[in-house]
Amino acid sequence: MKIHKEGYTTIIIAFLVLFTVAVILHILLPEHKIIKYSFDAVFFLLFILVIYFFRSPSRDIMHGNEYILSSADGKVVVIEEVMEGEYFNDKRIQVSVFMSPLNVHCNRYPCSGIIKYYKYHPGSYFVAWHPKSSEENERTTVVIENNRKNLILVRQIAGAVARRIVCNASEGQCVRQGNELGFIKFGSRVDLLLPLNVDIKVQLGQNVKAGKTVIAEIK
Repeated sequence: MKIHKEGYTTIIIAFLVLFTVAVILHILLPEHKIIKYSFDAVFFLLFILVIYFFRSPSRDIMHGNEYILSSADGKVVVIEEVMEGEYFNDKRIQVSVFMSPLNVHCNRYPCSGIIKYYKYHPGSYFVAWHPKSSEENERTTVVIENNRKNLILVRQIAGAVARRIVCNASEGQCVRQGNELGFIKFGSRVDLLLPLNVDIKVQLGQNVKAGKTVIAEIK
């Protein structure tokens, strides 16, 4: 299993902390074998969960200029028409995917094209499914122009637990559909803001995968 580079430091710190606590417990409780071994099992499980969170599986990306692919693994929690006020200042269709701590957290570009806009916003830490999270949480905004001159906005949003957003985008950069956009540590959300003339291919509550699931088709 491939581990994402963003996880290396966290995994090392988690190992050192859990190992240290386990050694201390073995020293303080030399006669309580059941308690010591129970804690050892819990610490081992926690360490495996940390490694599992930072997994980065390789995927065969389904490329297509007419398709908008999911940028995140998780569950579709929003499909609605909204007024987007940061870049477009007009109506767009918003599709939001919530990532639980058990989902892969590597985010991918939904389409190929040129990055026309990038901005990082510091902010609050509402739970990721809160309506205000799209506008008030810590987040990044990336706008991609595809070869059909459609503009697609991708927004990475930190949640109540997430405290670090990694985004590899920069204005003027040429990007390829399915390549890595970035990474969000722990539970979080990704919004796609799409043109009104798209045919949405997913439903609320549907589980999707980054670079694999078609979110919409451009008419």
